[in-house]
Amino acid sequence: MRRRRWGTLMAEHRRSVILIWIALLLACGASFPVLANRLEAPDYGVDGAPSTRASRLVERYFAGQGDEQEVIVFDTARGRIDDPERKAVVQRTVDRARREEGVVTVIGPFDPRAEGQVAADGRAALAVVGLKGDGRERAARAAGLQDALDGAVRDAAGRGGAGGGVAAYLTGYSPITNDQTVVGSADAERGEAIGMPIALAVMVLAFGAVTAAVLPLLLSMAGLVLTFGAVCLLTFGFSYDTFLLTIITMIGTGIGIDYAMFIVSRFREELAHRGVTRGGPRRPEAVADAAGAAVATSGRTVLFSGVVVAISVCSLFVMRAPVFREISVGVLVSVVCTLAAALTLLPAVLAVLGPRVDAGSLPERWRPADTRAGAGAAHGPWARWARLVMRRPVAFGLAAATVLVAAALPLPSLRYGIDLGTASLEGRPTAKAQTVLERSFSPGAVSPVQIVVTGPDGAALDAAGRREAARVADLVGADRRVADVESLPGSGRLLINAVPSVPIDSPAAAHLVEDIRGDIAPRAAANQQVLVGGATASFADLSEETTGKLPYVLALVLGLSLLFLLSVFRSVALPVKAVAMNLLVTAASVGLTVWVFQQGHGEGLLGFHSPGFVQVYLPITVFVLLFGLSMDYEVFLIRRMKEAWEDGHGNEAAVAAGVEHTARPIAAAAAIMVAVFGGFLTAGTLELKEFGLSLSVAIALDATLVRLVLVPALMRLFGDWNWWLPGGLGRRLPRLGEEGAGAAQVGSARSPGV
Repeated sequence: MRRRRWGTLMAEHRRSVILIWIALLLACGASFPVLANRLEAPDYGVDGAPSTRASRLVERYFAGQGDEQEVIVFDTARGRIDDPERKAVVQRTVDRARREEGVVTVIGPFDPRAEGQVAADGRAALAVVGLKGDGRERAARAAGLQDALDGAVRDAAGRGGAGGGVAAYLTGYSPITNDQTVVGSADAERGEAIGMPIALAVMVLAFGAVTAAVLPLLLSMAGLVLTFGAVCLLTFGFSYDTFLLTIITMIGTGIGIDYAMFIVSRFREELAHRGVTRGGPRRPEAVADAAGAAVATSGRTVLFSGVVVAISVCSLFVMRAPVFREISVGVLVSVVCTLAAALTLLPAVLAVLGPRVDAGSLPERWRPADTRAGAGAAHGPWARWARLVMRRPVAFGLAAATVLVAAALPLPSLRYGIDLGTASLEGRPTAKAQTVLERSFSPGAVSPVQIVVTGPDGAALDAAGRREAARVADLVGADRRVADVESLPGSGRLLINAVPSVPIDSPAAAHLVEDIRGDIAPRAAANQQVLVGGATASFADLSEETTGKLPYVLALVLGLSLLFLLSVFRSVALPVKAVAMNLLVTAASVGLTVWVFQQGHGEGLLGFHSPGFVQVYLPITVFVLLFGLSMDYEVFLIRRMKEAWEDGHGNEAAVAAGVEHTARPIAAAAAIMVAVFGGFLTAGTLELKEFGLSLSVAIALDATLVRLVLVPALMRLFGDWNWWLPGGLGRRLPRLGEEGAGAAQVGSARSPGV
């Protein structure tokens, strides 16, 4: 008995499959509010790094400071902040803050132990707040504290008098990330509002039918909802930050549309091959066969592409940093959920629709030739283009490679950093607080550099150790990049809070941390343990971890992908070319990102101010994501060429046929990804702009210069060597690119392929 294909099985049980998916999506949709409440602030720490160890010591020996220090910034538009009525408002607000949940301590500006917390210009004052709790609790408590401050100020305004002119803003790491979440969510919604209508229009043109065009959007939405439900469950055992949702949305939307387009395109082609048309007789078995063939060919390609993406993102686990682990897990879950939707829900829906997938068709000249019965691909426009390239492969190949190499030239000047995005928070409390700090105090007051001095191996300081610790405080305080220093003894250790005179996410602040670690600490306390922590030190440690682990990530991604593609393509030349071209595209994309965001070209056009670096986690994350995403097109294209080759066509004819069959869906899928990712260029948050540019540029370069120029040019130059595999290697490799024994082709005499 013939073994039934997976897609045919889904088609035959379509009602049950769709009902199960409806129940799943309803449950996952209901969990979204829970997920939103369980997300935390981004964790830029590194496991075992000096900054992380410093934080542990602060939590252990200086618990009275709280797990995180925030700052309440008081401001007045007129008069002095220490006038009696305004001073009374400040003190009532401080008392209100002390009663909030999770607040360990509040040092008000007029408390006896306060030092330098009233500005010299008399217009502003500070209160230092210690919050306790984990990342999720601190974020929630910071939000509650800001609400309490707003309530206290409103009460003061209601009483009238001069006290009504006081404003109170909470700032610090958790408050900033809370405001980033609000702004980032608005940015993501705006980006999607721009990208999705463009995506729908492109798909209507690509498919030539409205119903077929809607299916990829529905599939990507189903995959995203299932992903959010799965991540919600994971939050009960692991920590995830708010930025992860944006990454999942970007990547999940892109791959969902890609995967669905490939399968829907092949399904419509299989319907045409069987003569199943709208208005014709109902042929349920032929429709089920078409769904089975689409999943067995393009669905198999989609599965292989998903495996490559999974291999790529799993490489991030070598990084000892939560931010990379979260991205890796989030994207991995998104890929699994999207594959599940593509290989179960989509064939079931296609079986329900059958030839009605062409409902809302455009005029015939706008529809793909593959969807018309009897249409051939040997002499189509894309095949003619491929033959043109293959007539002059060296000239076309060199031209495309030159463009990509030129785009990659800025890459060696890459510098890492972290921009907290306060410039994008205009109108939010933390942005207003930062304006007051820069005007009346120091911009670094938002998060001091924490220097913990202990004896060797964390022991208590002896008399000599205390003198050396005091020397560290003196030298740090004398640095021109430090506005203020506070020394706090605790259990035989010393905590030095150094307030930078520069923004905490600036290169100058990073250099201050480097100098304390590499110069001041060895000179002043060579016999003691000196650990530098705080936000700026965490950023520096993350940069070092990223730089140090980059070679390992590259080796893992390239090595594992090469082995997998050897099994899929059953060729030596094809996987090597695929890996090399993907590397070139990624280098070009990151190079252009450096040219724009680090070097500042296009600041006015894109609406940003260059910080002089790119986000520390962007280059390696973009490399991993792009390597996986661009491999979708490679597998889709090459397997279609391989199908023609196995049917007995020569090398050039197989290349032309493969390009003709895949160029339209690849171009459409790429245009959609460019629209979705490019929509994030409108974001106010710098990191979203950087991700949007990197991903959209890379996809555009990959779909044009690589798939339409370099691939046919190199395939022509390699000739029959494209398909060569040593016999010994072939026997050892699993046959992933072929049907298993006894698996007959459903309704088609062609060899199994894309």
